[in-house]
Amino acid sequence: MNTRRNFIRKAAAGSIAAAVIPEVLSALPSEAAAGKVRLQKDYTVLFQGDSITDAGRNKQNEGFNNASSLGSGYAMIAGAALLEKYAPLNLKIYNRGISGNKVFQLAERWDKDCIDLKPDVLSILIGVNDIWHTLNGNYNGTLEKYRTDYIALLERTRKALPNVKLIICEPFAVPGIKAVDDKWYPEFYGYQKAAREIADRFGALFVPFQKIFDEGIKRAPGSYWTGDGVHPSLAGAQLMAAAWLKFIQ
Repeated sequence: MNTRRNFIRKAAAGSIAAAVIPEVLSALPSEAAAGKVRLQKDYTVLFQGDSITDAGRNKQNEGFNNASSLGSGYAMIAGAALLEKYAPLNLKIYNRGISGNKVFQLAERWDKDCIDLKPDVLSILIGVNDIWHTLNGNYNGTLEKYRTDYIALLERTRKALPNVKLIICEPFAVPGIKAVDDKWYPEFYGYQKAAREIADRFGALFVPFQKIFDEGIKRAPGSYWTGDGVHPSLAGAQLMAAAWLKFIQ
């Protein structure tokens, strides 16, 4: 009986996701139409960020195109879709997200975890810890530090990898779900605005993750998309991957 009940519950959740995701993504065409990354043969694609990107990846396996090394989140889902759709291109997909990271911690490991991999496409999702860890007293950060650290990181990246195609992902949160309360706002909006401005400054594509979660919660509860307001559920990870893929051709 429990097995049957679990099956029905999962089937129902899958039906919601199947119905909701296309509707949510319909809000994206104007964003994605602004430009897309055109993949070419032998390209290396690198996902970078914090725990949302990390998603429990096996850090003892730093290879590419491997489910263990790609984690269980949006990077793995998007990476798998790229490998299937663009099989003739011989892509290499890496995930180097690390849980808890803020921008300055990306910088500390950037040579090994980015520059040395020589990515052709670099996708970065960073920012939620830069505010969250400040609010919980574990980090003495500011919006200005986030901005200046991020700009310095991308200037360094452009110098080392002048032809890299940049994708900047918007940090997001779902209000009212556990970790995300009124203390986040309105300051968090500043971090999101900074990420968009930095994307514009460096000619990067900008994936509006907050927009897709805002659309998502119109169609299913916030707790369906994330367990704590920050980390996506399986449905939330699929939503992110589907949105990210809209910017690839």
